[in-house]
Amino acid sequence: MRFFKKSDIPVIAGILLISLALWGWYRISYLDTPVVAAIYYDSELVEVVELNLNTEKEFRIKQQPDVVFKLHKDGSISFLKSDCKDRLCIRSGRLKTVGQSAACLPNKVSVKIIRKNKNADHDLDIVIR
Repeated sequence: MRFFKKSDIPVIAGILLISLALWGWYRISYLDTPVVAAIYYDSELVEVVELNLNTEKEFRIKQQPDVVFKLHKDGSISFLKSDCKDRLCIRSGRLKTVGQSAACLPNKVSVKIIRKNKNADHDLDIVIR
């Protein structure tokens, strides 16, 4: 039993080429834009953090002191500590690209990466890994 025929190869190659083109467009469009991290507590914006290169620090928001964030030298942000049971927020990793987000639902805290200057109508709402 064969999984695919010779006539399937152009279709697979076409799908791969389109995928690579879209990935390249995404990298050119969004990876080099200046970004900030918008931190929300209970769906309200409480802090906007600049994601500067060569800056490393830990901080908390006053609304939820049990959640600790970390800014990394590569211009990314992540959850460092949380008192929630599942720790999914900590395992979400570093965020640094427009549209990426992470949330600590038990603590009602979320982080979303947005453009620094202004969001455009065509910006991504979310990035799924």
